[in-house]
Amino acid sequence: MARSRSIMSNRLKMELAEELGVANVVRAEGGFGSVSSRDCGNLVRLAIQRAENSMM
Repeated sequence: MARSRSIMSNRLKMELAEELGVANVVRAEGGFGSVSSRDCGNLVRLAIQRAENSMM
């Protein structure tokens, strides 16, 4: 079975989670699997915005 690799580092994901206010869920419930789909979408949206801003 192939192992999936993450594009974003764990540090970046936690930074984004803290910014969006869901870091406590990640820490308390044992990872990003416990974050709601809506919040995951918001994490991705924020990551894309940061990437776009860094390219300017």
